[in-house]
Amino acid sequence: MTDFREAVIDLGAVQANVAHLRNLIGTRHTMAVVKANGYGHGAVQVARAALAGGADWLGVADIDEALALRAAGIDAPLLAWLHGPDADFAAAISADIDLGLSSETQVRRAADAATAVGRTASVQIKLETGLNRNGVDESDWATVLGLSAAFERVGRLRVRGVFSHLANTSPEDDLAAIASFDRGLAAATAAGLTVDLAHLASTAAALRLPAARYSMVRLGIGIYGQSPFADEDAAALGLSAVMTLRARVAAVRRVAAGAGVSYDYLWRAADDTTLALVPLGYADGVPRQAMNAARVAINGTQYPVVGRVAMDQFLVDVGTAPVAVGDVVVLFGDAAAGVPTAAEWGAAAGTINYDIITRVGARVPRRYLAADAAEQ
Repeated sequence: MTDFREAVIDLGAVQANVAHLRNLIGTRHTMAVVKANGYGHGAVQVARAALAGGADWLGVADIDEALALRAAGIDAPLLAWLHGPDADFAAAISADIDLGLSSETQVRRAADAATAVGRTASVQIKLETGLNRNGVDESDWATVLGLSAAFERVGRLRVRGVFSHLANTSPEDDLAAIASFDRGLAAATAAGLTVDLAHLASTAAALRLPAARYSMVRLGIGIYGQSPFADEDAAALGLSAVMTLRARVAAVRRVAAGAGVSYDYLWRAADDTTLALVPLGYADGVPRQAMNAARVAINGTQYPVVGRVAMDQFLVDVGTAPVAVGDVVVLFGDAAAGVPTAAEWGAAAGTINYDIITRVGARVPRRYLAADAAEQ
């Protein structure tokens, strides 16, 4: 390690995780979700590794994210599903990006944009099935699906898919959403649409709820080597963590019993001890709430984070261990390496592993370990 701080991204793990999940799930199509800059890992790099692992679709939240992938030379099928009122549908259509549409207004805007650029827009209709976010309400299905079919008949739209999202609240709630989605698929057929892609499940349901798999699943957290479950860790699912967040010890200080540590002295040394300073803080995504609860690994041993996490740094109590300036500190990574995990940091901060990995800030350089067909 040469940088002061870094996030090491193992693209081979992305590729292996995708291949493993595809083998377990078995759907005809697999979407790798690379929104939010690939959950903080790097959207372009992760996308290439996921495609090498067998994914045949990519998913992002918004059109700008999709256009960035196209600008990087990625030409795989790509869906963007969250749009502001002024989203540039024309640019998306011109770049062969599928538009996820959630309202009659969006359907009309997509058809108008297709006419403006002289192309047929490829779209997928998102249905509301219980999560109560974006999506066409059931009372509007007939209208929106009928309008989409009318635009398809005149070549302005191609309705490639229908999709929704589960709340993952309980088996009963998810089964109710599946029943709602099935009604939506029937409504699409009744409107005269032939749906090639039907997708409802993200990683959690894809693994545990076969009825939610349909023709495609959207794999998000799983491809990054993280478990979506509280009762089963990533190793049990056969997944390897992709990100390892680490830094070098910036200072070492011996303090006496009773010494206060960091702002507000929310931790005081019970005995004479040694403190190691780690140059990462909440500006880098280290959760402030993890003070006095999280652990890091230094030289193969785990030690507690003590005192307030500051903007740029935090302290670790290493006792009498021979820790020195320059030693590598691993905040989280793969459990198989004997280091804390993102899930453990999530528990320490009262949040989830998704939050921990996606919050790692831009000040932290990403270093990529290559995988087949994935550029560094």
